Amino acid sequence: MGIRSHLFIFIYLPLCFICVRSVHTGFSPIDNLLFDCGGNKMLRHNDGRAFVPDSKSSNLELSPNSHVVVFGSKHPASNLYNTARVFKKTSSYTIRTKHIGRHWLRLHFSAVNTPHYNLKSSVFSVVANAITLFHEFSFAKSANGKSFLLKEYVINLRSNSLTLTLSPSNHSAAFINGIELISLPDKQFPSSVVPIPLGPEVGIPTHAALETVYRLNMGGPLLPPNYDPLWRTWVPDHAFLINPASAHNVSVNPSTVKYPAGVSVDIAPNMVYSTAQEMADANVGDQRFNISWSFKVDNSFCYLIRMHFCDIVSIGLNNLIFSVYINNQSAMNSFDISSGTNQLSAAYYVDFVSNVSSSSDRILVQVGPPNQRNVAPNAILNGLEIMKLSDSDNSLDGIFRPQYMRLKTRKKKRIIALIVVFSLVGSSILMLIIAGLCRYFRRQEKPKEPIPEWQPLPTHVGNSETKVSMGSFSSVVPSQNFGRVLAFSEIRDATSNFDESLVIGVGGFGKVYRGVLENGALVAVKRGNSRSQQGLVEFKTEIEMLSKLRHRHLVSLIGYCEELNEMILVYECMAGGPLRTHLYGSGSSALSWKQRLDICIGAAKGLHYLHTGAAESIIHRDVKTTNILLDDNFTAKVADFGLSKLGPTLDQTHVSTAVKGSFGYLDPEYFRRQQLSEKSDVYSFGVVLMEVLCARPAINPSLPREQVNIAEWAMHWQRKGQIEKIIDPRLIGSLNLDSLRKFGETAEKCLAEHGVDRPTMGDVLWNLEYALQLQEASTLSVAKVNSSNSIPDLPECISRMQSVDLDSEEIASESELNAATTSAVFSQLMRPKGR
Repeated sequence: MGIRSHLFIFIYLPLCFICVRSVHTGFSPIDNLLFDCGGNKMLRHNDGRAFVPDSKSSNLELSPNSHVVVFGSKHPASNLYNTARVFKKTSSYTIRTKHIGRHWLRLHFSAVNTPHYNLKSSVFSVVANAITLFHEFSFAKSANGKSFLLKEYVINLRSNSLTLTLSPSNHSAAFINGIELISLPDKQFPSSVVPIPLGPEVGIPTHAALETVYRLNMGGPLLPPNYDPLWRTWVPDHAFLINPASAHNVSVNPSTVKYPAGVSVDIAPNMVYSTAQEMADANVGDQRFNISWSFKVDNSFCYLIRMHFCDIVSIGLNNLIFSVYINNQSAMNSFDISSGTNQLSAAYYVDFVSNVSSSSDRILVQVGPPNQRNVAPNAILNGLEIMKLSDSDNSLDGIFRPQYMRLKTRKKKRIIALIVVFSLVGSSILMLIIAGLCRYFRRQEKPKEPIPEWQPLPTHVGNSETKVSMGSFSSVVPSQNFGRVLAFSEIRDATSNFDESLVIGVGGFGKVYRGVLENGALVAVKRGNSRSQQGLVEFKTEIEMLSKLRHRHLVSLIGYCEELNEMILVYECMAGGPLRTHLYGSGSSALSWKQRLDICIGAAKGLHYLHTGAAESIIHRDVKTTNILLDDNFTAKVADFGLSKLGPTLDQTHVSTAVKGSFGYLDPEYFRRQQLSEKSDVYSFGVVLMEVLCARPAINPSLPREQVNIAEWAMHWQRKGQIEKIIDPRLIGSLNLDSLRKFGETAEKCLAEHGVDRPTMGDVLWNLEYALQLQEASTLSVAKVNSSNSIPDLPECISRMQSVDLDSEEIASESELNAATTSAVFSQLMRPKGR
């Protein structure tokens, strides 16, 4: 298959050359400045472009510092590298432009052989408009044995000029062979991007520069600049495949590639979209593996990752569904290319930004089959671009910070230090005054019933090997009634010294291990990062909250350990894991509608207890499908109380606090006003209900804009009275329509824009139990194909590109639907107190 594909590519290569050259005529850059450094006449490059001598261009001015021109023998790659301009002192080019905005800046280097200078050993730095492109650059080290080197950047010009400064290191020389400065098409790069791990979009500063690190043509040959409308080079991906046997290349005629609305032909040439790497046939019954590419990068930088897709392997829409991962984080789950293009062989691309930590120097990109078991396992990738973003010091060189930046930073640090010192002194004086006043008033008036406050957890420094007996419930330190304190040695034994094979989950707080205590009890051990201030706050909150709570539908805290500066929480083990993995996770069979209702009812009972059953109202503040855990009997229990907060008192309607929670589940009213109430949990639970119904994430950035947020998308169909069109296909034929409608009504009420319009958790619980009764009452008739109370078959495919604007008739029907459903059942639930 691979040999035939490559033959196919090379057969069509001349044809594509003609097609692409016609594309070039479609984009006419305002600035197309090409300079041959050291040349003395117009030079025709191998790709047909004309380079002007740098000494004879009216658009370029060279500073009058010491520089010479050197000539070499004919270069095998390009005649552009036959000459070079060499600088013995710091010198600069000033290039005048017509266009203000983003430009390609390409710099060509080749160490021309000359008896006067050893350019291969030269070391120098280059700065463009105060942006450090590279510092103490060595051609010999960077070229890796190649005879020439091309460095490509994106620079945003704020005026009609670019100053390029070359500075040789001591006893060395700087050189350059060619310069390209070409204005970019509008919207070639986004202003905001989805981050990895997934979250709200982050903005890309307009002043930021980018450096091309990798540009790959998956499954295809090398594409030189004359095959690209923006004169880019695309290299094959084989060298970066971790396991080449996991993929095979496929290709089609490039002329069949279509560019739908919103995707410009300048994004990538059709030659890139006409080839791909596809999952290979491993000759196994269950093909559950990923195609993986690994890329070495500089650490401590953010990288823009652009992935190009084109479904050239399917014979029909909605057949190619797969998942995408970046650095072992989910980027797109159950991604359907045709959902974004609505046609086959159509170009599609997605942008992400990933921050590479100081402890890593790799970017891992993977595509593989989805977690769903009802689709054929396959995945493809057509093209990939990885571009480094300049840091806060305007540098693209990781180890360098300009001298003026160092001086500026030192001065800034001194100012900040003085401010901090004065602030601490002022705060200390103010605290002493407040403490004195408080003590005075306490003597005057003794409180009737003092409320116990959180006491700081004592920190152990020594290597204690003390073990605590499970039966005695004794502790190495006083427990403050916050649960049993466990010795670190006991937890270490329970988890086989935190064996990585026992990891059952990873969250913001840390890793979760499966463990067995001395008495044989199976537990879940959550080990936090002791250096994280946020983790410390969550650690204390979790212990404080769970020590007060005992309920069948809340995860029980067995104990904790804060010995040796550790932050470890030990819970009862929930063998079923998070609810999310059973909705669209790998290796799990589909939950029935009755199971889903039982799980939602159990979670609602746990939240209702938090709001009304405890001594003080408690707001969970992070309700989501990963925080609803299941035991081996699929009993649901609410978990993770690290963000929980005490609710308002009787004379309050809300608690004013900073916004915390998970993206996609946040109450919009809480987000806008920073006013937290129990109704914030109700909104989050409404998102969970829709996630349970549709079996898709709360936020999926790979979908069209109107479908990204499940709450908005589901409410569109709920208000039209057609919620059955978006349900999990695995529920078809077993779902009672009346039960579904009651479930949809409940979710709609939960997702009301304003908290005052949402029901209490008691009302939600009553509705869900009623939906369960409707389902159970129709159990005997579900198997009947012609039953009017069940959904017999999958509804017609809904176009994912369809507009969701509601017309006047739809709005009218929405009002009628709300009136009908409220009067029928929901009016019975308007009680001031929950069940």
